[in-house]
Amino acid sequence: MTKVLDPTNEATPADIPRVTRPESLDGLTVGLLDISKPRGDRFLDRIEERLVERGLRVERFRKPTFTKPAPVDLRHEIATKCDVVIEALAD
Repeated sequence: MTKVLDPTNEATPADIPRVTRPESLDGLTVGLLDISKPRGDRFLDRIEERLVERGLRVERFRKPTFTKPAPVDLRHEIATKCDVVIEALAD
């Protein structure tokens, strides 16, 4: 069991089991989530280029602000459209 600390002022860490990583990205849709930090989009642009070169499907998403968790509707959209997600945390 992995302890995940929530930066939104949780009282105790949540016990969240790790999700098994896929053996391959072939045939999967990769979501790229920009959390709205400066230059995160540049990082994801390059990741997208590399994934598309490999023939993968890519969906792009952006949080309204990095200071708050992603809205529920955005999280739902990502969960229903994507098999895996890469999140940009760059500054």
